[in-house]
Amino acid sequence: MAAPKRGRSASAQSKPGRSLALILIAIVALTGGMFASGNTTPRLGIDLAGGTSITLQAKADQGSAINKTNMNTAVEIMNRRVNGLGVSETEVQTQGTSNIIVNIPKGTNSAEARQQVGTTAKLYFRPVLAQEASVGAAASASPSASASGSSSASPSTSPSSSASSSQKATGTSSASPSSSATSQGRPVTDALKAGSTPSSSASASSSASPSATSSADASASASASAAASKLEAQYTALDCSKATQRATAGKNAKPTDATVACGKISGVWYKYVLGPARVDGTDVKKAQAVYDTQSAAGWQVQMTFTSGGAKKFADVTGELAKNASQPTNEFGIVLDGEVVSSPTVSQSITGGSAEISGSFTQEEAQSLANVLSYGALPLSFRTESVTTVTAALGGEQLHAGLLAGAIGLALVIIYLVAFYRGLSLVAIPSLLVSAALTYAIMSLLGPTIHFALNLPAVCGAIVAIGITADSFIVFFERIRDEIREGRTLRPAVERAWPRARRTILVSDFVSFLAAAVLFIVTVGKVQGFAFTLGLTTVLDVVVVFFFTKPLMTLLARRTFFASGHKWSGLDPKGLGAKAPLRRTRRPAGPAAGPVDPKEA
Repeated sequence: MAAPKRGRSASAQSKPGRSLALILIAIVALTGGMFASGNTTPRLGIDLAGGTSITLQAKADQGSAINKTNMNTAVEIMNRRVNGLGVSETEVQTQGTSNIIVNIPKGTNSAEARQQVGTTAKLYFRPVLAQEASVGAAASASPSASASGSSSASPSTSPSSSASSSQKATGTSSASPSSSATSQGRPVTDALKAGSTPSSSASASSSASPSATSSADASASASASAAASKLEAQYTALDCSKATQRATAGKNAKPTDATVACGKISGVWYKYVLGPARVDGTDVKKAQAVYDTQSAAGWQVQMTFTSGGAKKFADVTGELAKNASQPTNEFGIVLDGEVVSSPTVSQSITGGSAEISGSFTQEEAQSLANVLSYGALPLSFRTESVTTVTAALGGEQLHAGLLAGAIGLALVIIYLVAFYRGLSLVAIPSLLVSAALTYAIMSLLGPTIHFALNLPAVCGAIVAIGITADSFIVFFERIRDEIREGRTLRPAVERAWPRARRTILVSDFVSFLAAAVLFIVTVGKVQGFAFTLGLTTVLDVVVVFFFTKPLMTLLARRTFFASGHKWSGLDPKGLGAKAPLRRTRRPAGPAAGPVDPKEA
């Protein structure tokens, strides 16, 4: 059996069906993934779906620096705030080195959104009165106290932590049964009463007459009992495993009132009853994450309080240290109504400084330090712009973009039919395959990498129609050049492909390089254009190699194309082809025939 001739691929000629089957399987798989995940349409950007876009510019203050770490921390906190508004598909992302873009789709109130993302959060230290795993959580997940502050210790959004004096006090707390709604066997109401402090009005009334004092005490007692019962009912009904309840729990509580709140520990949501705030976030002068190399305790968070904050913190830790068991020896660090950490206290912490230790990673320690030091945001921000796009306007823009794409596609098809006739049977299916792959991938990228199809991205897809069509034209023209040289269609296709392939790859590489550079150096919506252009350029290579070339190979075997029908687009006469090439043998030497004396 003779080997295939050099420069020609036998598999490419004899088995084009494999490539066609492969790309069709990919289309079916992507389409199936769309329907299986429920993402049957691309995720629309704010300019198409409507909504609010807020641009914030960072300002360095309080000794903080505008760097990647602080910007990422701010993005994380802002993302939690806007998601607390109950809206979906909210995007919070950095833009350049000092800007943050917050995109909230579909008509969220811009004034409320600005207040949520651009202001310093409310940070309080509140005593923990009761705590338990929320509905649906495993009972074994309830935390228990630990003298060493290890990972099984007090509940915290970070690995559990324990509070101790910066002077290395050694006081410990004994282990106890896991906490529950009854807070060590007592009803929540009793815990609230035990955790309450005499009000200033009650103290002031002590000098009044006995009857007046008795009446005031009775009234205050009845009011406190009613408030405690109401709070206990809220605590019983609270299910922190549900995002809708977490979004409202403790968000509007006054600092002077007890409240309920939620916090996450090792992936499990817990609910809390918290006493009135005893220390304000503004009382923290400085907090930083440090690594303890002396005792090998790992990452810790060291806090320094203002003069007023130091006294408040000493008072509250002294009271909490009198309780021998959890959760009543814990204080909750509450940010925007959510418990971000709840360290245990073993002794009164004086001196104006303290440290929170536990099984922290560097990122967890740094995040908690930022929360404590800056009252939530490591940087302050100035609102640069707020743009509101109505859903109606977004719909009009989407309609206009789709109409422009349809017109562009129609013009390309008309051009292909008019100039390439039968070859349009190759080009048009290739365009449809490219469109199907692009649509499916964009639909799946929405939930995976949060890709949103905005108006510039639609423009990128429209431009890609021309890029894709250009690849077909390069291939067709190479084939026609070979036919002009006198070759028949099947060898013309195989000889034209290597030349066309090089041209297509170089052209697409330049387009992809331009898209990549544009994506890197630009921000915001222009990145949508660059991403779409890059994606469709890659898909163009895939379609040409795995669909256009194999389909052309198959059609070259059909009589309509192989015979050069005048409507095939490959008519030799219409192309001005030379006479068919014939292979001739060169003379082997002098013995092959007489030689002209002049040539000799």
